Amino acid sequence: MDKLETPQKHPLAETFERVWSQALLAVSTAEDEAARTVQRVAELAGWSQEEMIRQGRLLTERLTGHRKDLEHNVEEGVKRALLTIKIPRREEIQDIEARLIRLAERIDALGQRK
Repeated sequence: MDKLETPQKHPLAETFERVWSQALLAVSTAEDEAARTVQRVAELAGWSQEEMIRQGRLLTERLTGHRKDLEHNVEEGVKRALLTIKIPRREEIQDIEARLIRLAERIDALGQRK
């Protein structure tokens, strides 16, 4: 393999990475929107700075817990999905390739005997 070449990822892995990135972006966007909403509610409710900070902390704790749950659930879902899909490891593919090369060499040798 050339130094400039990078190993190609499996299309399924690329899909999981893209979906995971999109999910994290959505969660992050929701967290930002929640913070803006708390600010607006605080202004409308006339909360003191101290009350606003307290409510913000409560919301942040809840969002952090939900985010961790989401990450865990997605990771577990991916693990379960990958268990049902038999994706050969790189070593297994290399072993099959080596076996095919040996078979091709044997076939060529048999063909030259005739």
